[in-house]
Amino acid sequence: MAKNSLISPILKWVGGKRQLLADILPRIPENCSTYVEPFVGGGAVFFELQPKKAIINDLNAELINVYRVVRDFPEELIKELEHHAQRNDKDYFYKIRSMDRQLDYEQVNPIQRAARILYLNKTCYNGLYRVNSAGQFNTPYGKYKNPKIVDGAAIRAMSKYLNRKGIKICQGDYKAVLKGLRKGAFVYFDPPYLPLSSSASFTGYTQGGFTYKQQQELKRECDKLRKRGIAFLLSNSDCPEIRQLYSDYTIVTVKAKRNVNSNGSARGEINEVLIYYEE
Repeated sequence: MAKNSLISPILKWVGGKRQLLADILPRIPENCSTYVEPFVGGGAVFFELQPKKAIINDLNAELINVYRVVRDFPEELIKELEHHAQRNDKDYFYKIRSMDRQLDYEQVNPIQRAARILYLNKTCYNGLYRVNSAGQFNTPYGKYKNPKIVDGAAIRAMSKYLNRKGIKICQGDYKAVLKGLRKGAFVYFDPPYLPLSSSASFTGYTQGGFTYKQQQELKRECDKLRKRGIAFLLSNSDCPEIRQLYSDYTIVTVKAKRNVNSNGSARGEINEVLIYYEE
């Protein structure tokens, strides 16, 4: 089936890979039996590839809820977003942002939760998805003149694709989706990066962040895939710790522009690495 050009990420996500597609896509085999992305985030690689059979996963429950609602309730989601678009201003933004600080937030229905995340993502400062230690969205209002809050065509196209029989959406520990994979599958890892400095750490995707110990654990998971003959590609920051950790793999340096950052001085072109194992 031909790729649908209307399908593209509907969320702006820190560390998104849209600008690195030219470096990443040639390293993903076209004939892999199952494409697996354990840290899907905004899904730039996944939605560009549009594989027939795929497993996507993320620890962030709000993010995965967005994808499931897009798949199952596209029209209801569009209607809810239109409701937000009509009311968008600074006061309304902070009212919607504060919802996850209320005790009954867990009872808010999935459609409203998904629309809330999409609305906040389109209107918050610099599109920065960030939560505090309590798991509450805490990015300020972005003051955009005409943000595109409702993109019905993109939502409908994505919904149609995610409804395909071979697409599986999971939420939880990335290691769970690696179990049971067979030779012929391909895994693309895009974990939270190891920070380049102590002040550069960004741990706001989910509560708790991603520590160096977890980076070491991820390396062990990569080693397990290699032993099983399963090819993978991994993105991370270009720093001595990562280069040393993956010294027994092929490492390629790529240039990335980072425009989504809470620190303006941290935006701009930086080096990142692609680490991979081919069968």
